[in-house]
Amino acid sequence: MGKKVVAGAFDLSDRQRYRRKLHQCVAALSGLLAERRFDRPRNLMGMEIELNLTGADAMPKMLNGQVLERIASHDFQTELGMFNLEVNIVPHHLSGRVLDQLAEELRTGLGYADRKAGEVDAGIMMIGILPTLGHDDMVRSNLSDVDRYALLNDQMVAARGESFSLDIEGVERLVATAGSITPEAACTSLQLHLQVTPERFADVWNAAQAVAAVQVALGANSPFLFGREVWRESRPPLFEQATDTRPPELRNQGVRPRTWFGEKWIGSVEELFEENLRYFPPLLPICDEEEPLRVLADGGVPQLKELVLHNGTVYRWNRPVYGIADGVPHLRVENRVLPAGPTVADVIANTALYYGLVRALAEESRPVWTRMPFSAAAENFETACRHGIEAELLWPRPGRSGGLTRVPVTKLVRDELLPLAAAGLDGWNIEPADRDHYLGIIEERCKRRTNGASWQADTYHRAREAGLGRGAALAAMTRRYGELMQGGDPVHTWPAGIPAP
Repeated sequence: MGKKVVAGAFDLSDRQRYRRKLHQCVAALSGLLAERRFDRPRNLMGMEIELNLTGADAMPKMLNGQVLERIASHDFQTELGMFNLEVNIVPHHLSGRVLDQLAEELRTGLGYADRKAGEVDAGIMMIGILPTLGHDDMVRSNLSDVDRYALLNDQMVAARGESFSLDIEGVERLVATAGSITPEAACTSLQLHLQVTPERFADVWNAAQAVAAVQVALGANSPFLFGREVWRESRPPLFEQATDTRPPELRNQGVRPRTWFGEKWIGSVEELFEENLRYFPPLLPICDEEEPLRVLADGGVPQLKELVLHNGTVYRWNRPVYGIADGVPHLRVENRVLPAGPTVADVIANTALYYGLVRALAEESRPVWTRMPFSAAAENFETACRHGIEAELLWPRPGRSGGLTRVPVTKLVRDELLPLAAAGLDGWNIEPADRDHYLGIIEERCKRRTNGASWQADTYHRAREAGLGRGAALAAMTRRYGELMQGGDPVHTWPAGIPAP
């Protein structure tokens, strides 16, 4: 969806033509796979982080166009809302000192962006959902001034045929409606890419699905939405409902939502693209002139632009990605589970845990997905979103006796998953000192049972107990979050509460 899309009307034949092109794209992808045309393993990873713009009062600033003009770097791009930016880190090889390199590049890039934002009295905040966002901010006029966002909004609104309904019951219940997809912009995430060979794709994707709940539980950082305390990681239910093109009748029929966890383990990457084609109507039926099967027959590499565009409108938490670099096609798993923030140190710790676990689990002789039904992974994901670091997850019992047991996520991570993650990072040849440092942050989070969401909730409630009203407490907590984020110490070390003036 990052490619340029020019807004325009579609006629009745566009979707039929686009669907035919999608079938051709999937057939061409199968041909590329059969001919073993994909890039060799290069241990490449990439990272994107979505950001919020705030003022000194911690309220959202609708200024991304002005800020991006001042940043003037291709590493920073628009996101859906005018209060959003996205920073893209160039691909790196997973080896050596890459974790510290990523941390330094992030600190440098975010510091520069924050200084440039300061020229228009704004600042950069790295947080899953900005607690001071209000429902009144979620209007179509606050979408970024980019054709593709306007067109996507109009097509999703038309597909739904009525207002989007938000109903999330957690610590408190949030009920609201929206006439556009703008609430989706409240969700700002950390996206981790891993290039994989076709032969390894299914194992890596399955591993990523299995650990998605662990990622969310430990990294939760979005407990507030439109002034209400809901789930510890409220992005997934918000994203699902804000992009739900199904009216209630289609939901009742079991039609899949465009944002979903999935419904089964896979055996090949083709299954995911075929599911996209089978289950999800095109939203942006924009056809390219390329004839992919002819390009393939002539020995070329098809761009598969229709497949890529359609894939960008199906919001899987672990998404398959087809790309071309230097004329050679490749596949990536895009992990979209984690919220942004709280600090660079926390982001890199989350990154280390993910890449370590995915490698280790994908290489196990008895992979976790052969010992756990997919329904348990899906249940775990919702449980982790609801309860964060206090979640208890279903996990296979140790040994060969089989069966599942329910275990606190902090115990699971400390006893079983951290050693696996360390072994996985060793498999990537990560510098041992960096491995220990960043996985040590995860271990301390588990010991103290503190992450971004628990800190936000604790600090907010202390502010309320000190006499602040709801809005003032959220603003004070968010300002304090910003101060500590700038300090850079990982969130498990942050003191709770608002310091006395």
